[in-house]
Amino acid sequence: MSIKFIILGCGYSMGVPRADGFSGNCNLNNKKNYRSRCSAVINFEHQNILIDTSPDLRQQLLSNNIKSINKVFYTHFHADQTHGINELRPFFIKNKKTIPVFADKKTSKYLYSAFKYCFKSTSIYPLTLDLNNLKKKHIFKIKNKKILINSVVVQHGDIDSICYIINKKLAYASDITLIYKKDLNLFKKLDYFIVDCLWYKAHYSHYNLEQVLKLVKIINPKKTILTNMHSDLDYDVLKKNLPRNIVPAFDGMTIRL
Repeated sequence: MSIKFIILGCGYSMGVPRADGFSGNCNLNNKKNYRSRCSAVINFEHQNILIDTSPDLRQQLLSNNIKSINKVFYTHFHADQTHGINELRPFFIKNKKTIPVFADKKTSKYLYSAFKYCFKSTSIYPLTLDLNNLKKKHIFKIKNKKILINSVVVQHGDIDSICYIINKKLAYASDITLIYKKDLNLFKKLDYFIVDCLWYKAHYSHYNLEQVLKLVKIINPKKTILTNMHSDLDYDVLKKNLPRNIVPAFDGMTIRL
């Protein structure tokens, strides 16, 4: 069974460069320093399971030639994870089917309040998305093959966020400041750990590089991939100074499980 995990965007909440052109320490001669806001896709048996709808989703889908979205999972309700939700509408128009959306209670409440037109029909527009409760475990079967998606609650500053673990091999924790001790064993023996690494300094709602390095020593994944990166973090500088088993992400980076 072939599963592809595509990092559509690996930039922090304003992207790199920012809308005003500011790129900080990032050398824009390297295309891998152009970072759109965080979203990802799990490709499984010609199905595309989207994680988060970043404000850059339209361009991300076009750049990666993704022409269908079958399900959507949300990590949390912040704008940089949700405000591209309207870009799902073309897939409803194309297939005439509502798209299942999975989110925790707080995120579901926010989505329904802010984007009610997506979830409730009006006299003018039909609903396009079907809101579902997020479970600890989701199993999807296609052609006698299955994919397991575990949702794990992690801390993200003063709120909780969701980390998704795919087939117990890959963890995607794009917005995080803490893995709760009771769940730490779930993160051991991973093939891939894709993790929030905002910058070098401490931050109240994101891991910094020092914290990621300490965590990697504890959970010991085969490979760690840094995401949600600020313009403080230049791709080549990171690549040069990090151990071989820790690498920065780039938009469009594809992992095969």
